[in-house]
Amino acid sequence: MSFKITVLSYCKNSFKKVIRLFCKLKKRFLYNATPSKFRRVMQQYLDLARYVLEHGKYRPNRTDTAGIGVFGYQMHFDISKHFPLLTTKKVHWKSIVHELLWFIKGDTNIKYLVDNKVNIWNEWPYESFKKSPHFNGESQKEFIERIRQDAKFAQQFGNLGPVYGKQWRDFNGVDQLKKVIAQIKVNPFSRRLIVSSWNPNEVDQMLLPPCHSLYQFYVQDGQLSCQLYQRSGDIFLGIPFNIASYSLLVYLVAKETNLKPGSFVHTIGDAHIYENHLEQIKLQLTRQPKPLPKVVLKSDKSIFDYQFDDIELVDYDHHPTIKGEVAV
Repeated sequence: MSFKITVLSYCKNSFKKVIRLFCKLKKRFLYNATPSKFRRVMQQYLDLARYVLEHGKYRPNRTDTAGIGVFGYQMHFDISKHFPLLTTKKVHWKSIVHELLWFIKGDTNIKYLVDNKVNIWNEWPYESFKKSPHFNGESQKEFIERIRQDAKFAQQFGNLGPVYGKQWRDFNGVDQLKKVIAQIKVNPFSRRLIVSSWNPNEVDQMLLPPCHSLYQFYVQDGQLSCQLYQRSGDIFLGIPFNIASYSLLVYLVAKETNLKPGSFVHTIGDAHIYENHLEQIKLQLTRQPKPLPKVVLKSDKSIFDYQFDDIELVDYDHHPTIKGEVAV
């Protein structure tokens, strides 16, 4: 009997050792095989691009550039410790920050952007100017230089209509951004923490109706999160900007409301790749994401008074730039 117990005890202990060894090997294997957190975060963007390449259908559109697209796609980004700025190509951080500050200030004229060497909105006012009786064959470069030098000309021809900034700060008389910040402070669990850029009364007056149409804040455990609904998403040029822009908005609003950044949820209606971006997307898919950067807010001033130098991007390591033309 004693011999049986000894044998059983030995077998039991040996089995435990085998299990422990297996667990160690499994843990090591999983650690080596599983992408690091930063890679998983931005892998979602590459997964979106790959999904549209594989499943997208041909879609005609209002521009002269056709493309392929899918309807309905969602990504979740943890922004509590790192900032989701794409690393598989260089994304122009200066443009992202200035554009967001431009929105927050309620501005809709490209002069502020032009003065800060941000050119992402130039095409639409220029195309509008070309249709006016004042157009005398000026190139876009000449048009932009005149916007920079001539305030009166900029006031007349640099406006995009009642786009994002107007709707955020004056939606039929309502300052949505200021109101939602006040609501976060007094009623953080409200399910009505919403800002809409889509104003049916004014959408026809906009040179480009809002692609990112509506966003909602959500507070839990001292963290502020945001979900964006984007009716139309240009995967190569637009989506990387939108991910970063709304994540930065969360950082700014969180600081304003004494919260910490939580997550950014990106819901896209028509997610598309233009045909003149297909090769660029394929190139991106050959690249491995790098460690994500961080963003430091260096000022305690109000969100409405923030300047570019108050926001610092730290440790942004990226692959080389990939150029692509915007579809107007």
